[in-house]
Amino acid sequence: MGTAPFEDIVEALFTEEAGRVLATLIRLLGDFDLAEEARQEAFAAALEQWPRHGLPANPRAWLIRAGRNKGIDRIRRDTVFRTKILDRETRVVDDEEPAGQGLIEDDWMGDDRLRLIFTCCHPALNLEAQIALTLHTVCGLGTQAVARAFLVGDDTMAQRLVRAKKKIREAGIPYETPEPSALDARIEGVLAVVYAVFTEGYAATAGDQLTDAKLCGEAIRLARVLDALLPERAAIMGLLALMLLHDARRPARVSSAGDVVLLGEQDRTLWNQEQINEGLALVERSLRKPERVSHYAAEAAIAALHAQAPHKQATDWPQIVGLYEVLLRLHPTPVVALNHAVAVSMVDGPARALDLVDSLAARGEAADYHLLHATRASLLARLGRRDEAREAYHAALAVARLDPERRLLTARLEELCEAPESGDSARLAACARSSAG
Repeated sequence: MGTAPFEDIVEALFTEEAGRVLATLIRLLGDFDLAEEARQEAFAAALEQWPRHGLPANPRAWLIRAGRNKGIDRIRRDTVFRTKILDRETRVVDDEEPAGQGLIEDDWMGDDRLRLIFTCCHPALNLEAQIALTLHTVCGLGTQAVARAFLVGDDTMAQRLVRAKKKIREAGIPYETPEPSALDARIEGVLAVVYAVFTEGYAATAGDQLTDAKLCGEAIRLARVLDALLPERAAIMGLLALMLLHDARRPARVSSAGDVVLLGEQDRTLWNQEQINEGLALVERSLRKPERVSHYAAEAAIAALHAQAPHKQATDWPQIVGLYEVLLRLHPTPVVALNHAVAVSMVDGPARALDLVDSLAARGEAADYHLLHATRASLLARLGRRDEAREAYHAALAVARLDPERRLLTARLEELCEAPESGDSARLAACARSSAG
């Protein structure tokens, strides 16, 4: 057999298992950077050895064993870490253990990926560091995708990841599965990670595809496992409801040509009614709980109102505005503030909403978020301030990375160019040139 089939196998394994392999190597070696290097060397070794010796019975265990050994070899070569070698070698299994099963911890949670997410969300780190490291390490999201989750630049996020790894290394924070009694201290980070995975699937960070059904499905699956592990938790039920209600609309979000279809223009017959019904029931259960209303349940209640409207004109915008005001108190993020402004525009008009958007923009918290500029452009266009609207669309295009989103923004910009003010042929020509650029 040639090498090509094995290259395909290794590539598929990297996509599926890279996060699990890395998380286990971090636990065994105690160092993020060393574990990342060891993982790369393990996959390189697989490409070299598997074509000669055949596919191992347990490829993931083989990769972990190979990475562990390469990591220890690297430590041994540096005499500064002699003490570290002795400490770590007492915590790894003997090389003769069959299939390397001892390299993978007992999975009392019932799900390996969820165990690793809980492991990464260590309370000694601040919440942002927990989420960022877990998305990067376990979920395999690139720095760009993690940066988008926090509405910061790629370089900023890369620096935060480096600082978080350094803190773990210098403080000796243990990278191990928490006991059941310690889950509550980590659940906030875990829920945020699961939702960030879903968000990356529902609205990808870059490329030519708007959605990734596999990522959405994995996030929903993890939430179901969480709900079984920690039943009747309002926040977990709220998150599951929120993802189900959003995912129900996913088939209608993209046209046959791969272009974005906005909520008000979607064919609602394509929405998954079974998921909507499940989501609605979960929202009700979550809101009835005596514990404090979670921001996931509040967001899910907003999604429920959209799901229940038979057409866009029937949407209960006043109630949605009220729910966003509640959500702003529970979870005051730039994205929530922007969505609140959009809802306000449907009730009080674009002028009031523009004031809110401009106030948000002035804080500088979402300068790289293309939807901030796109929303501002839409409101300016509704107010007849066409030149300013064009400038705002150009600002959105400058930071938008996803091809379908860029096509939508370009189409909106061209619409402004196609109907210029009376007799303004010079402005039309200039606008056409800028759109082409």
